Amino acid sequence: MPRPRVLSGIQPSGEAFHLGSWLGAVRQWVAMQDTHDAYYCVVDLHAMTLAWDAKTLAQRTRESAAELLAAGLDPERCTLFVQSHVPEHPRLSWLLECLTGYGQAARMTAFKEKSSRGEGDSFSVGLLTYPVLQAADILLYQADVVPVGDDQRQHLELTRDLAQRFNSRFGETFTVPGAFVPPGGAARVMDLQNPTAKMSKSLPPAGTLFLRDDPAVLRKKVRSAVTDAERDIKATPEKPGVANLLAIYSALDGRTIAELETAYEGKGYGDLKGDLAEVVVGFVEPYQERFRGWMDDVERLDRVLADGAQRARAVASATYAQAAERVGLLPGSPTIG
Repeated sequence: MPRPRVLSGIQPSGEAFHLGSWLGAVRQWVAMQDTHDAYYCVVDLHAMTLAWDAKTLAQRTRESAAELLAAGLDPERCTLFVQSHVPEHPRLSWLLECLTGYGQAARMTAFKEKSSRGEGDSFSVGLLTYPVLQAADILLYQADVVPVGDDQRQHLELTRDLAQRFNSRFGETFTVPGAFVPPGGAARVMDLQNPTAKMSKSLPPAGTLFLRDDPAVLRKKVRSAVTDAERDIKATPEKPGVANLLAIYSALDGRTIAELETAYEGKGYGDLKGDLAEVVVGFVEPYQERFRGWMDDVERLDRVLADGAQRARAVASATYAQAAERVGLLPGSPTIG
């Protein structure tokens, strides 16, 4: 029986991955290589919806790919590629844009939030239509499931709606994807300085554990994490800072939170933070070594991405050709494209 297919992507934002993104998303990507037909892409076209630096986009794209490989993606077990290397992505997006109402696109939460920060000429049409491009990313590969966080559920619903609309009007063409929710739910890592907020690159860096941070910086961030005035090391709603540290410890160490609470009974926050800092550094150091290995051999990295693009395009081109024919476009010359 064929494995279900999964598609997911990550923007080359220029910021290194942080521990929250690894535990909340990338770790699931790595695990799904063994259970799914996995397609993962660095979505460089999405990075152009807001102002970008042309001089650094290519570098950041390579860095994002290298980080995914360092995190455990294996080109022999998944298809890893760059979005712009598969031209069917924007081509299918156009077909879907012509089926998307302006009001539907304008209601997307991300567009409303980002466009509200300026006047109409301060944001691009690409910001309005990028959820449709995201739908094309998914539908091109006939993905059965898509890993999504809470902030992406609306975009997945748009993808499902467009797939059903296209299928209803032009005949069964696209798989209608579902959301992938890992068993037990995705890890939710909170900011070390504001443990009521999710760890994010958009927050001040003191509370975010970036995987390319220097080990000394990581140790300082963990030891400076907000806890509370009491000494008991218990994961309770009244102690979100302590609960967050224990959750991170459990995710990296393998022991349950209850086991960690027992192990630190009678000890203080300094003991917990000191030990956790070493656990974090022990995880990050080999990750950083693997990342440097990929970035020091750009030719090898580019070969992996070129091979991934070739495999991805074999699927994407077949999907696009069928969709284009069904909407009434003439087939192109077989020597072009």
